[in-house]
Amino acid sequence: MIAEARIAATIAQEIGARADQVTAAVGLLDGGATVPFVARYRKEVTGGLDDTQLRTLADRLAYLREMEARRAAIVKSIDEQGKLTDDLATRLARAVTKAELEDIYLPFKPKRRTKAMIARENGLGPLVEAILADRMADPEALAAGYLSEAVPSVKDALTGARDIVAESLTENAELLGALRAYLHREAFLTAKVVAGKEAEGAKFSDYFDHRERWADVPSHRALAMLRASNEGIVTLDIAPDEEGVARAEAMVAAVLEARGGGKGDEWLRKTAGWTWRVKLSLSMMLDLLGDLRGRAQDEAIRVFARNLKDLLLAAPAGARTTMGLDPGIRTGVKVAVVDATGKLLETATVYPFQPKMDLRGAQATLMALIARHGVELIAIGNGTASRETEKMVADLLKALPAGVKAPVKVVVSEAGASVYSASELAAREFPGLDVSLRGAVSIARRLQDPLAELVKIEPKSIGVGQYQHDVDQSKLGHALEGVVEDAVNAVGVDLNTASAPLLAHVSGLGPGLAEAIVAHRDEHGAFASRRELLKVARLGPRAFEQCAGFLRIRDGKEPLDASAVHPEAYDVARKIVSACGRDIRALMGDSSALKRLRAEDFVTADFGLPTVRDILAELEKPGRDPRPDFKTASFAEGVEMITDLKPGMVLEGTVTNVAAFGAFVDIGVHQDGLVHVSQLADRFVKDPHEVVKAGDVVRVTVVEVDVPRKRIGLTMRKDGGTSAREERAARGPATGAPKGKGGGGAPRGPMQAGPKGASTGAFGAALMDALKKR
Repeated sequence: MIAEARIAATIAQEIGARADQVTAAVGLLDGGATVPFVARYRKEVTGGLDDTQLRTLADRLAYLREMEARRAAIVKSIDEQGKLTDDLATRLARAVTKAELEDIYLPFKPKRRTKAMIARENGLGPLVEAILADRMADPEALAAGYLSEAVPSVKDALTGARDIVAESLTENAELLGALRAYLHREAFLTAKVVAGKEAEGAKFSDYFDHRERWADVPSHRALAMLRASNEGIVTLDIAPDEEGVARAEAMVAAVLEARGGGKGDEWLRKTAGWTWRVKLSLSMMLDLLGDLRGRAQDEAIRVFARNLKDLLLAAPAGARTTMGLDPGIRTGVKVAVVDATGKLLETATVYPFQPKMDLRGAQATLMALIARHGVELIAIGNGTASRETEKMVADLLKALPAGVKAPVKVVVSEAGASVYSASELAAREFPGLDVSLRGAVSIARRLQDPLAELVKIEPKSIGVGQYQHDVDQSKLGHALEGVVEDAVNAVGVDLNTASAPLLAHVSGLGPGLAEAIVAHRDEHGAFASRRELLKVARLGPRAFEQCAGFLRIRDGKEPLDASAVHPEAYDVARKIVSACGRDIRALMGDSSALKRLRAEDFVTADFGLPTVRDILAELEKPGRDPRPDFKTASFAEGVEMITDLKPGMVLEGTVTNVAAFGAFVDIGVHQDGLVHVSQLADRFVKDPHEVVKAGDVVRVTVVEVDVPRKRIGLTMRKDGGTSAREERAARGPATGAPKGKGGGGAPRGPMQAGPKGASTGAFGAALMDALKKR
């Protein structure tokens, strides 16, 4: 109970809540409730914790429970050794990190025989005590009295004494904590190229001679240097400068109180310096390297999760007949037409480009498909030959007969389409369809409803992150699955049309129950009410409670089934309807009638004010979709290749990826341009997500074009941006790193391949702060 109370207090402080709110939420999550369910339907219990707070709570809960288990194991180990004192127990109880806990445990941790143990066995413990007791005495003279067969010389005696002192220092928890805190403030990360690796590691050239303060290294730069180190291109070192090293040695010596002028103090200071150089500096470097990696990975995962959320919640084009085009040159353009529900109607492959150059035949085929199926939208994948395909379609639409309504063409991200095409799910869905044509189906469907289609792909394969293969894959997968779950449940799912992969992410379901729902629907027809879910095999009351509020039934027996009102609260909703004296179907959507009511009048013992307010909001806009209205970027005519770009051009584009240093924008020339964070707005921007998100349509001005390196610099500032040189002058040298050691100018990094797999741009060399996409 003490451990759980400590966990609740810690998490409450971190998420800005009360301990009792955390305890209540933990109870619900431990009982099997999901984060979306608790956030939406248990506000009274948790005091209104939102999904972001609950996700943080769930993640920290796992970490802190592991820590409490480790704390208990350490206490038990020390107690069994008969060394657990009240003071030690208090220190262990107050430790707030795993590192602090392990520091305290070090002296008591079972270990193999060390040099210090051997020295003690050889009778050199009293020599150390003698040196510490009489600082004026000469340690060599004292050592002469401790010679033996095992210790034949004075040098051997003093070496053994040094080993004993060094071990006591390396196991001093207070010293380790103080040194770690000092290095967090003062250490520098230095990267140096390995001789002879310059050509092989050219993409990491920004780190061949790089130095910056450890605390200031951003995620993408840390991961770039760590990868370069892993590939043997650079060596990494984390240490303070010369003055800082002297300070660290002084901190070690201070533990020994070696401040006097005696020979004993001199020997102790040398021992402290040796301990820092040989023992502590290496272990501290490894600790800081691990901390840097963990910090960088956490930030990279956060960026990936945020971009994925934006992509999943992008505006749907809606239920309209759509043609999907998966562009290709030699292998042809793959074509698939799906109806308003996403059902495949017809496929084709056309060859308008090299080597066949059958442009007329391709356009004739597409025109026939448009006429035959009444195509309203054309989705064009943004991969190889995307712009050529778009131009072909644009010419085709201009040639449509008068009176024929031209479909709207849209370039969409095809990230992950190839993964879906080759998946077992796609094979089951389209067993007789060629793998390449399945990609065209996916492209069409993701325009209709990005969320419904993208959930079929493993989140890590969608590719909107930075250095995603360099981070903890289990942690990344867990975070992304949470994003998908939150997105699906925020939007809600049509019970009678949703696929099993989409249903699998609904609160309380999972793959097994999702398949069971689809099988029941196929056998018995559409669900007439939410209550019929209880007839599905293996779907019991508990699962029904978790999932029902997130599933929608349009035009069913119960009008409330089309809303986000949970069945458990239907009685409250009916009382509200009754108070208006209106038929429920007529009332739903009538904001004027509902706004005359007081939420407080409908509070019950089971349903408090937050739930009543949610019900009123839902009745006002039943089944509302939180996603934005659909719109698309219009690429400029005649701008198809990077060579067509000129500084000063004002273009429209779509944000494809957002990183810590800026946003990548697809302007239709095969390479995404980079809007550096300093160019996102006419004000200081700390986090690019404050201004843009993946999927946004934005207007940008071309600032710089580097054709050989395929770099495009863009700005969203009203003044048209500044040149890279002006930007460097305005920013000055980077904080904490002297000039000439990699610290001057703007942050740097290797080139980032954009979401289409092509090398992407930077706002000048000085503003190049890049990701590395796989």
